[in-house]
Amino acid sequence: MAYTLITANRNYSSWSLRPWLLMQALGIPFADRVEPFTQASNWDAFRAFSPTGQVPVLLDGDATVWDSLGIVLHLADRHDGVWPTDPAARSFAQCAVTEMHGGFSALRNDCTMNVGVRVKPRPMRPQLQREIARLRELFEAGLARFGGPWLAGADFTAIDAFFAPVAFRIRTYGLDVGKGQAWVDQVLAHPAMLQWEAEALAETWREAEHEAELAAAGEVIADFRATP
Repeated sequence: MAYTLITANRNYSSWSLRPWLLMQALGIPFADRVEPFTQASNWDAFRAFSPTGQVPVLLDGDATVWDSLGIVLHLADRHDGVWPTDPAARSFAQCAVTEMHGGFSALRNDCTMNVGVRVKPRPMRPQLQREIARLRELFEAGLARFGGPWLAGADFTAIDAFFAPVAFRIRTYGLDVGKGQAWVDQVLAHPAMLQWEAEALAETWREAEHEAELAAAGEVIADFRATP
């Protein structure tokens, strides 16, 4: 089985991280193809390989599978370990994944992902405060109910991959997720996450709109990225 996974910049692309990390963690082999964001709109360039003009995209033979959730569902039909085997944990994981996929808009907008920096955030809007409280609730519930160290039990599954970009955001902006920090530390130490981070720090790409979003999020107090 020969997969090609198309992703974008390691610093910026939270959606790309999800299937990349899941496939790495589960040992699903794939060719790794990076198509960096180079301008505010990459629609025309990305339409050459993606029907939505976005990443990630999984190429599976003649099939083009788009969207991070679509890719995870495609993989779940073909590989063990994508979802927990315990029915209660599986239901929890699937609900949390779809909640992450369709929600947390304030977190996405106000705390843009940038792996290589640390930020003193601006005063938080009430909506962002509510979403951070929801993250704390969800993380603590998963750890307490299923015993950890991952969000749905002893094994890394799709729920951990879907919230992995949030772990980077929590570290970047110093967000408080209470006892859920145990999972944040766990996922940040995963070998595949360390690889993604190392590649992010080595990148010299900068894209103006993403950098403007970072500046709007707060004061950058540390930047560990390679000099452009």
